[in-house]
Amino acid sequence: MLKAGIKRGFLKERLPSFKEPRVKRDEGGYYISTLNENVKVYFEDYYQFLERVETRCLEQKEELDKKINQCDPKRTECLSYYRAKKLLADLVLKYIYTYYADSSNLGVIMSPWCFGTVILEKVEIYKERLSKGEIHDPNIPDYPYFVLKYLDEIYKRTLLDLFGFPEKAFSIRWQYSELLKRYSKILSNISGALQSILFMVKNCGTP
Repeated sequence: MLKAGIKRGFLKERLPSFKEPRVKRDEGGYYISTLNENVKVYFEDYYQFLERVETRCLEQKEELDKKINQCDPKRTECLSYYRAKKLLADLVLKYIYTYYADSSNLGVIMSPWCFGTVILEKVEIYKERLSKGEIHDPNIPDYPYFVLKYLDEIYKRTLLDLFGFPEKAFSIRWQYSELLKRYSKILSNISGALQSILFMVKNCGTP
């Protein structure tokens, strides 16, 4: 269970009776083989990883709240830096809580590397929307320019620290992007082939 009181979506007690061919068991416990990486991801390892990251995020938020409260309001750049880091912790927690509690979608069970990549991309999308004024975040009350500036500078390093990843972790992100592109291309080819067959059938049936 997470410190926020959220229970695991796929409980240990539920897995033995789970009717899903992708869920298997070996000496390491219950696992699935992920589609995007084709690696074993053990449910226990996945949930423990999310629990560790939640703890880091909560500890960082507690520390940042103290610094924000003690900081001179006139030190806008310093406050902006703290608020940017807190924003990142809040975002990571948001997705941890969503994925941890999900009990219907095996797609949320992924390796730490894949989870980190997913969150990195979500943060980049969020950052872009913030810069366009499409989102109003409580962490950016009075001086959005400085918060966004620091957010752009620190988000990768901060995420690496929260996830406990080495420096090079996000350098392999392109692999996931390439896999997604490949799957999309295959689906497009299948769709195109089906359209061709339907067209031929329709023409053959026309007198």
